[in-house]
Amino acid sequence: MNITITEAAQEYLATLLEKQNVEGIGVRLFVTQPGTPYAETCLAYCKPGEEKEGDIVMELIHFNCHVEGKSEAFLEDAMVDYSSDKLGGQLTIKAPNAKLPQVSDDSPLDEKISYYLQTEINPGLASHGGVVSLVEIDEGVAVLQFGGGCQGCSAVDMTLKDGVEKTLCERIPELKGVRDVTDHSVTENAYFK
Repeated sequence: MNITITEAAQEYLATLLEKQNVEGIGVRLFVTQPGTPYAETCLAYCKPGEEKEGDIVMELIHFNCHVEGKSEAFLEDAMVDYSSDKLGGQLTIKAPNAKLPQVSDDSPLDEKISYYLQTEINPGLASHGGVVSLVEIDEGVAVLQFGGGCQGCSAVDMTLKDGVEKTLCERIPELKGVRDVTDHSVTENAYFK
């Protein structure tokens, strides 16, 4: 794991952690929506007991940094730095691999589905104010929920079958199909009524 937390960043974070008055508090580094254009690298307080299974612990001089296990590949070559200026200073996190897809043929089915929803399906739906997300996988079928302009839209069945299902099944051969669990009786934001 190649993550750099500069000395300046460690000192700055140590002063913030000290103000929390919690024995053994550290930080947690993770990426939300990793491998997608919407990925964000986050740093949060991590009190004792808030560690998660699979976290990788970086033991630093003044505190521990818990790196989320499933974010590790996306945090490769990341750097956390702090630079002071006249107005105080700024903590920066640079993670050049956060948005790079890490999906391969042997990735779990839910990761593959979420990846293609984020990178191929949702950008198209966004032009209508819509979005779709994975709720669960039920015996090889992706259970999806639509929101925004897709919820209650009269064209959602066509979008589901000709757009979403077709794309996902082409990209992920082991996927058996898709099912929509959205309550489409709510139509106030629907793109087509």
